[in-house]
Formats: sequence, C-alpha cells, structure tokens
Amino acid sequence: MASLCRHCLTILEDNRPGDKARCPGCRSPRILHHAELFDLFIAHVDCDAFYAAVEKRDNPDLKAKPIIICHDSPRAVVSTCCYLARMSGVRSAMPLFKAKGLCPQALIIPPDIPKYAAVSREIRGLFDMLTPDVEPLSLDEAFLNLSGTERLHHRNAAQSMAWLAREIEQKIGITVSVGLSYNKYLAKLASDLDKPNGFAVIGRSEALEFLRTRPVSDIWGVGKALERKLTAEGITTIGQLQHREKAELVARYGVMGGRLYHLSRGEDDRRVKSDLRAKSISAETTFSTDISDIDILLARLWPLCEKVSKRLKKSNKAGKTITLKLKTGSFKTLTRSHTLSSPTQLAETLYRAVTPLLQKAAPGNNFRLIGVGISSFGDLDDADRPDLLSGNISHDKDVEAAIDKLRDKFGDAVIIKGRGLTRKTDP
Repeated sequence: MASLCRHCLTILEDNRPGDKARCPGCRSPRILHHAELFDLFIAHVDCDAFYAAVEKRDNPDLKAKPIIICHDSPRAVVSTCCYLARMSGVRSAMPLFKAKGLCPQALIIPPDIPKYAAVSREIRGLFDMLTPDVEPLSLDEAFLNLSGTERLHHRNAAQSMAWLAREIEQKIGITVSVGLSYNKYLAKLASDLDKPNGFAVIGRSEALEFLRTRPVSDIWGVGKALERKLTAEGITTIGQLQHREKAELVARYGVMGGRLYHLSRGEDDRRVKSDLRAKSISAETTFSTDISDIDILLARLWPLCEKVSKRLKKSNKAGKTITLKLKTGSFKTLTRSHTLSSPTQLAETLYRAVTPLLQKAAPGNNFRLIGVGISSFGDLDDADRPDLLSGNISHDKDVEAAIDKLRDKFGDAVIIKGRGLTRKTDP
C-alpha cells in the first residue's frame, strides 16, 4: 500500500489505512493511502466554493458566517455559496428566494467576477509550474496531465498534486479538492469524493466496483433528460450499464450509447487538451513579509525569469512582450510591460528587459508579490537570433543551453547564477 503525507509530501513506508500514527516527520494526520497512488497521472482540481472562499479570504469577518454569492433580486439564482450555507440545504442554481428560506441568516454578496478571474489566473500560474498540459473547464476547475513530469520536479504526480493544494492554500488563501486517476472521467469523479480540501484516488483495479453503485447521472454527458429516459427504462445505476452490450446501447441511444458503454466500465480515451487560447506564460512568488529593497527584489526576480524561460523552451514557444507584475502590501496590483523587437526564450533576455521596469516601479513601495510573464508569441525560428544590436546573445544561448543540460541531468540546484543567490538578510 503506497502512502503519502499530504502536508510534507513524504512517502511513508509500512503505513496503512488502519494505522493511527501520524506522519513521523511532520506529525500531520493527513495521510493518503492507495495501492496505485504513484502510478496515476491524470488529475482534476476543483476549488472549494470558489467565489465564496475568495470573499471570505478578503474579509475575515465573514469566516464564520453563511454567505451566498448572488445578485439580490427577486428572480435571481444562487451562483455559489459557502459550506455553512450548504449545510442548510442551499445549492448552486437554486432560486434565491428558496435559498433565503432555507438559510435566512445568510449574507447575500454580489459576485465580483473580475476579482475571481484574477485569483483564477494566480491559480493557473501554479498549474503551469507543474505541467504544460492544463485544460481549464472554468475559473475554478481544470484537468492536469502530469505524465512525464516526475523527472522535472523530482516528485511523482501524487506528490505534485499535494504540493499544489498546499501552495494554493498557503499562497492564495483558498482550498481545493483533488481527484487523481488514470483518465479524465474518473479524476473528475474523484475530486468530488472528499470535499472540501480533499484528495481522492480512483485506480484501475477498483474502477468497475466503484462505478457499479453510482447513479447514471454520474456519467459525463448524462443530463436530466437522458437520466429520466434511462430511469424510465429501469436503468438507475452505472452497474446496470456494465451488463449491456455496446451494440445494444448504441442501437438504443446512438452515439451516446457508446459513451455509456465505455464510461460505465471506466474507459475514457479523451486527452487533456492544453488551453490553446493561452496567450502568455508567467511565474510569480509571494513573500512571507513585504519587500522594498530593490536588490532583494531583483534577486527574487531572476529565478522567476529562469522558470518562464524553462517553460518557454519546454513548450517550444518564444515571446516578445515581457510583463512585470507587482502587488503591494495593500494588495494593489501594478503591471509594466516592454515589447522586444524579436521573440525570445532566454532567461537572460527576460531579466535584462524586466529589470528597468522594476527599477522604475519599485522606489517608495513595499511589495508582497512579484511576477514576470511573456506574451505575443512569435515564430520560434526568429527567436534569439544574433544581430548587430543583440550584443552577446549567441554567448547567452550557449551558456543557458549548457546550464539546461546540466540541470536536466542533475537537477535544478546543480548550478545557480550569482544573481540568484539572495542575501542573508532576505525575508
């Protein structure tokens, strides 16, 4: 039985579901057990009561109160609600008048979509640190394919997802629930099994038995109308579909019959489709205490440039517009951009372009977050080509190529540029 501490990411030996012991390293009781835990790579991440969680994060006075996110009008329906309101029976898409009847003490807060979108972008930045194979479904949920990332991060997929959940909670201030499996359908089902702040796993060996007693409405694509039709024909559980032949289901339900056949058996060959509309790559970090010192900020900026460069190279992209992001101690966000004459993949070019932006924006401000991004992707053949104005770009390419080769073989810590070494007085 494979076991993992969700808090410190330690792989535990001889630790089984019945054990009462905590993690021997950090003493956390949040131990995840599953026989296939380290053999699964498809994850679904779902933010817990996302809009409500963001509102509670930004206003601590709301923490112990039931809240409903909705415009307060006679014909309004609930966008979402916190878990305290859900305990009273309130649900998304419920008419507001009914929700008020179930939970009259709930506070009604109008949705702030731009704010939620900004938080979603922060979370997406963390997704992108793990894998380029991210398929967003909405502001608050996405699929991730982590196959092939173990060598990159020196963590298996389960450890990476536990790391992600921890980072989102600590840096962004909300919780997420994670589902891990061998395909998208089961990963999404798994993410609903242990909410909120949960992590559930569905493996190959248990899929048929797990699905057997689930309602047919759990099958992707089965809406209310098809559920009523299936029920009228005596099919209420997925297990009943497992005993039907594919030809029979296709003859009765057309293309959907084939989906019923395969999904009822835990078979789903849909790939995680990267967001082809994504127009930028970025990385950012939040400080434990606010920073105003320009030298410290520059030292924190360099590894972010390296992360963005690494992801550009991995995804075979090059961009021209470089953006600096800063968030002040009072949560005001500042962005500054500069567009190069030709696209780049190089960390050195990113750093040289963003440094003057930081030097101009930093004086007189304390910052809690810094980030760098690149957009305006161009032809890779035009990237980082030497010309009369490009200085030592050929040298920079050779140096970074050598560093990348060493890091691929021995890990990121094997070689560090001097500007990436922060001072002892850094917070």
